[in-house]
Amino acid sequence: MTTEVKTDSTTRAGLNDTVLARALLALRGKKLLIHLGLILFGLVMLYPLLWMISSSLKPEGLIFREQGLIPTSVTGQNFADGWNALSSPFSHYLLNSLIITGGAVLGNLTACSLAAYAFARMEFPLKRFWFALMLGSIMLPLQVVIVPQYILFKQLDWINTFYPLIVPKFLATDAFFVFLMVQFIRTLPRDLDEAARIDGAGHWRIFSRIIIPLSLPALATTAIFTFIWTWNDFLSQLIFLTDPDKHTVPVALRTFLDSTGQSAWGPMFAMSVLSLGPIFGFFLAGQKYLVRGVAITGLK
Repeated sequence: MTTEVKTDSTTRAGLNDTVLARALLALRGKKLLIHLGLILFGLVMLYPLLWMISSSLKPEGLIFREQGLIPTSVTGQNFADGWNALSSPFSHYLLNSLIITGGAVLGNLTACSLAAYAFARMEFPLKRFWFALMLGSIMLPLQVVIVPQYILFKQLDWINTFYPLIVPKFLATDAFFVFLMVQFIRTLPRDLDEAARIDGAGHWRIFSRIIIPLSLPALATTAIFTFIWTWNDFLSQLIFLTDPDKHTVPVALRTFLDSTGQSAWGPMFAMSVLSLGPIFGFFLAGQKYLVRGVAITGLK
């Protein structure tokens, strides 16, 4: 009788091990399929970028003839031609974009953080109304407000200057970043504010000594998105900057294309590859804070 019980126990243990092994094998197979699917999806998303990099290294006559990503003939002439193809060296347009983008990042970090602190920590009349009105401005597309803005800046004699692209950022006009920082500041415990008030700190000291150091993830998220959106902005820079000497990278890249003549595709792709460098560098530098800020503010 004891032998039969031991035999049944051994058989059940063997069956359990077999079932467990099959379950683990199925789980590994499922994970493998998921990873393969993500890799294929990533390659599809990266294909335009890889094609552009490949085209920048091909002779201009082979760009649209060869179908593969690996060029049969490699040349660096496109980079040399593109750098000096326009009225000024391409570094001039990179500098213009850096000035505008740097001013926009500084303006958003300053103004949006101040506005977010006011909405998150201070009490004032019609606070909910103004917050709702601010959120409603997110729904307005750029094309709706571009004409009134142009008329206003024309009266201020700001057309063909960098002011229309920088000054509004210091007035907290990007409601999305104000909302993002409000959501982040609301996650910070108010006990810190109360402890600072007991020590005699006012709003400005609480904001500069407590809120700002603890809001680095949200600030990094704001800086990265502002940098990318401003660097890639084409419409606003095309409308407000009429002098070719004031053109930025997106507008300068457009001048490589000629609808009535021959377009310089090779130099344009080469300069496009160079223009991606600052974006990748800025993103990689703040990637850690970006992921943390997006996760904490609930915008996954």
